[in-house]
Amino acid sequence: MEPQLLDTVADGVATVVVHHPAKRNAMTAGMWRALPPLLDRLAADPAVRALVLTGEGGTFCAGADISTLRESPGEAQEWAGLAEEALAAFPKPTLAAIRGHCVGGGAQLAAACDLRFAEEGSLFGITPAKLGLVYPSSSTRRLVTLVGPATAKYLLFSGELIDAERALRTGLVDEVLREGELDERVAEFTRVLVSRSQLTQAAAKEFANGRTDRDAHWAEQARGSGDTAEGVAAFLERRQPRFTWTV
Repeated sequence: MEPQLLDTVADGVATVVVHHPAKRNAMTAGMWRALPPLLDRLAADPAVRALVLTGEGGTFCAGADISTLRESPGEAQEWAGLAEEALAAFPKPTLAAIRGHCVGGGAQLAAACDLRFAEEGSLFGITPAKLGLVYPSSSTRRLVTLVGPATAKYLLFSGELIDAERALRTGLVDEVLREGELDERVAEFTRVLVSRSQLTQAAAKEFANGRTDRDAHWAEQARGSGDTAEGVAAFLERRQPRFTWTV
């Protein structure tokens, strides 16, 4: 099978799989270019309430396919940056489910997700210093926001890999699961995400990402959504709420 991004939608969750097992799911130029329109399609699908990004088999993503950097590294980095920003801008909750290597461009993609769950034994690295590349400023700022400047500099200056436990301590990942438990935990947590108010999630995502000019917009959305009334009624009636606001 050709290197590609595979996607499915089930029970409100879109799953995007990086599929290039011959090269540990390295991202080709075509895969970088394919990600933004794929995300646009899934964002516009009312059946999608959350998105999971993962890799085929036992590896999340080993980075960019280095062979694509030989002729035009600047262009390849540009496509990677556009894909990363499209993922960060996805209007619904996103979660990276990580096994094995999450390195280089793979770490860029994982960092662009809202949350990261990893299996024990996973390895993480930011490796442009091994290739003489300049890591984009937006990617660097996102990394610093997650792990702080000291850990960001450690990763960027050295290109060394860290294990899942250290990634958890530094804030690079949110949960570490024992081998064999990742899929079950991701399914359990995405069921929670799907059951919650998209209004709350969409506003919280914008605010957490630094938007400071949309308070009035979201207040208006809340007034007209019916989600608050439904949430209060469901709480008082001791039942699951049926939220209706959609992105």
